[in-house]
Amino acid sequence: MSDEAANATERLARRHLRFGWSAVLVFAVLGLTLETLHGFKVRAYLDVSSESRRLMWTLAHAHGTLLGIVNVVYGLTLTAFTDRSPRTIESRGLMAAAVLLPAGFFLGGVNPYRGDPGLGILLVPVGALLLITGLAHLVLSTRRAGPPASGGRRAKR
Repeated sequence: MSDEAANATERLARRHLRFGWSAVLVFAVLGLTLETLHGFKVRAYLDVSSESRRLMWTLAHAHGTLLGIVNVVYGLTLTAFTDRSPRTIESRGLMAAAVLLPAGFFLGGVNPYRGDPGLGILLVPVGALLLITGLAHLVLSTRRAGPPASGGRRAKR
């Protein structure tokens, strides 16, 4: 891999690490907020009529945190497989999924209608498709790249 490609890979890895840890922070704060609503017995959150809202917001918290961690792992994967160039579809798919999936769940819980989530839930399948596409490309490209060298770096030839 050329120095220019290695620098681009390093920048992308750092971007995913920053994005991923930022997402973990944001969704940990959302989780703390949900626990606070529960602890103070806020009726708009705990009433039986708010069951859909509670479920959607819990799913937003869980998916956002998990996808933040997926982006951190992707950033680390980029540093481990130094003989492969990153694919734009992987990077954009994983980042977009980390935004769209939790946003869809959260917006779906903002204004549920008769137990059904709001229209924001329509973002969820789009985010899921982007996640699966990004992960599939990643799996296929890492299979072709071969195993990383010891220490996560491949020896230069």
